[in-house]
Amino acid sequence: MNKNELPKRKLGRLFIIIGIILFPLLSSLYIVSVNSNRLINDTLSLIILILACYSFVMLVTGVFFYKTGTDKINKRLKKSLRITLSIFAFFYIVGGYSIVTILYFPGSKFKDWLITTAMTTMNHQYFATWFYDDYDVNKVLANNVVIETGEETNPDLINFTEPNFNQVTYKTEYERDIFTKDEGNDLYKIIDISRDGFKGKLAIIYDPSKVKLGVSKGIGDELQSSYGQFITEISSRYNAVIAINAGGFYDPDWNSTGGVPHGVVISNGKLIANNSRANNSGGIIGFNKDNKLILSRMTASQALAAGIRDAVDFGPFLIVNGNPSFVKGNGGWGDAPRTAIGQRADGIVLLLVIDGRQAGSIGADMNDLTQIMLDYGAINAANLDGGTSTAMSLNGQIISNPRNGNFQAKTRPVPNAWIVVE
Repeated sequence: MNKNELPKRKLGRLFIIIGIILFPLLSSLYIVSVNSNRLINDTLSLIILILACYSFVMLVTGVFFYKTGTDKINKRLKKSLRITLSIFAFFYIVGGYSIVTILYFPGSKFKDWLITTAMTTMNHQYFATWFYDDYDVNKVLANNVVIETGEETNPDLINFTEPNFNQVTYKTEYERDIFTKDEGNDLYKIIDISRDGFKGKLAIIYDPSKVKLGVSKGIGDELQSSYGQFITEISSRYNAVIAINAGGFYDPDWNSTGGVPHGVVISNGKLIANNSRANNSGGIIGFNKDNKLILSRMTASQALAAGIRDAVDFGPFLIVNGNPSFVKGNGGWGDAPRTAIGQRADGIVLLLVIDGRQAGSIGADMNDLTQIMLDYGAINAANLDGGTSTAMSLNGQIISNPRNGNFQAKTRPVPNAWIVVE
C-alpha cells in the first residue's frame, strides 16, 4: 500500500464532515440573507455565499479522496462510522432545510402567521423583521386584514327578553351553555372556552345595565404623570364582580404605565379622553343609555349626542347587525392573547378573553374571535386591546391565564376596563 493513501482517505473523511456541517448551514443562511434586509447585510451575504460554495467544493473533494484512498480500518468499525455519519447528516440537512422551507416556501401559512403575530406584539417584532424584508412584511400584512361591513349598528335589533332558564331543549350546545345558569346566580355565568390551539373564558352577563366602563385612578393625557391600573385594582375601585381589559393606550417605549388611552373614552356619560385613534378599523365600542352595544365610527361629541354612556375606541368590528366582517387570511393580527365584547339580540352581553403565548393556548386570531361570538349568538361584537393587557378577573382575582411579551405569567396596568357591577 502506498504510504500516501491512508492520509488521503483520512483527509477525505475530514472534508466530508466539514462539508456536511458547513454547506447546509451556510446555504440556509444565504437564503435567509436574500429574504431579510436587517439580519444579514449585503456584504455578509456575499461572504456567506462564497463560504457556502467553498464548503460544497470541500464536500465533493472529500468524497473523491475518500473513494480513491484506502484505509485499513476494521470493516465493522468502518460500517458503524458510516452509519453514524449518515444519520447525523440526514437529520442535520433535513432539519436545516425544513426550517428554511417553512420560512420561505411560497404561500407558506407559517410565514403569514409569524409575520402577523410578531408585528402585533410590543417586544418581538424582530421575529418577522429579522427573517423578512419590508416588502414581504407589508405584503403579508396587506393580505391578512379585516374588511368591516361598513354598517352602523341598528339598536332596534336588540330586544330585551328575560332569560329562560327552564328550557328542556336547546337549539345548539352554545345556547345550553348560556341558559344553564349557575345555581343562585342571576347576574353572570363563566364558561370555559377550549378550542383547537387556544383556551379562554367567556363571561355571560344576563343584565346589560350592569356592564360599565371603569377607568384607572391615574388616567390622563400626559405620559409622565398618568398611570394605568391592573384590572383587579380597577375592579376594586368600582366594587365590580367581573372585569376585563378594554381599550388601548399610548405605549411609545413599550414600557409605559398605561395611563394615556387611545381614542375616545366615555364613562358614566362623561367624556374622560378624546385622543387620536390607534386603529384604522373599528371605532366607538360602547353602550348607550338603553344598554345596547353600539359599534360606530363617531367623534366624541357625536357619541355623547347619541346617548353613549360608556365607551372606548378600538377595533376592528367583528360583527355588526348580525353580519360578520370579512376576515382575509387571519385578519392581520396573528395568534395572540385576545379580548372581545359582544351582545346578543336578547340583550345578553358576552365578555371574551383568550389566553395566549403558552403551551396549549398559543392565542386566537380574528377568525377565532368572530366564530366564538357567532356561536354564542352575538349580533354585534368587536375586538378589544389584546396581548399582555388581556385578562379577566372575578371578585378581584385573575381567573384567566395572562402572559406578557416575555411569556411570563403577568399582565399590565391599563387605562380602562369593562366591569360588571351588582
